[in-house]
This record gives sequence, structure tokens and C-alpha cells, in this order.
Amino acid sequence: METDTATRWLSDTEQIAWRTHLDVSRLLMHQLEKDLQPFGLTNNDYEILVNLSESEELRMRMSDLAAATLQSKSRLSHQITRMENAGLVRRVNCESDRRGLFAVLTEEGMETMRKVAPHHVASVRRHFIDLLDGPALADLQASLSPVARHLRETRKG
Repeated sequence: METDTATRWLSDTEQIAWRTHLDVSRLLMHQLEKDLQPFGLTNNDYEILVNLSESEELRMRMSDLAAATLQSKSRLSHQITRMENAGLVRRVNCESDRRGLFAVLTEEGMETMRKVAPHHVASVRRHFIDLLDGPALADLQASLSPVARHLRETRKG
């Protein structure tokens, strides 16, 4: 392999940190998804339910929901169709914009959140939070905050 002298290759320590991050991210998301399966939900379903349950009037414009969940409008539309068929959400036309649509959490969707949220939180605790002590959690949050901030800004630009 030809090397590029301008490339700042990762040191051994950086490589290990990066690969550990990738490994933890993949394994954790896989485990959280597995723990949602008995409820017939995916991580994406749960994220949509959380966003809607925390939004004003339990509704969000589809474009805002796509942005919040980092999904394309097309992918979100397919996901919402599946969730509509399951009775968790419904689409409502936007009165002020004929082309706009809202995703709205149904009563069944809210009941699903009430039932699933305690199990999801227990899963997050079991597979992540409880494995780190208070100082480690604070250090992790402090370490990852600049990365999150940078990525949010990069998304906007």
C-alpha cells in the first residue's frame, strides 16, 4: 500500500480508541434493538415514538422528524407507514401548508411508550450506564460533547 505523507494516520492509541468506539456503538445498538424485539419495535421505531411523545401536542412535522432522527424523508415515510399499520402513529395534513404532513402519536402509540420505556431504560442501564461509575460517565460525557457539537454544526452547514 502506498502511503500519503500528508495523511495524519492514527497512532496505535488512537486506532484502539477509535475501534473500541465502533465496537461499543455497534454492539450496544444491536443489544438495544434485540431488547426491543419482544415489543415488535426497532431502535428507529422507538426513537420516533420518543420524539413524538416529547413533542408539543404529540406531533411533529414529517420534515422535522426526519431531521431529528437523521433519516431521509423517503425512509421516514416508509417507517411511518409501517408504524401507522401497527396503530402507533397517524399522519395528519398540515392546515397551514397543503404539502406538509404531521406524524402524530396515537393513544396506542403512547400506551406502547408507557409499556416499553421502562424496559428500554433497564436495557440502557444494564448494557451501558451501570457498567460505568459516576466519574467515568462524567468523563465520557465531557469527552464526547465536543464531537457531538462538531457533528451537529457540520450537519447544519
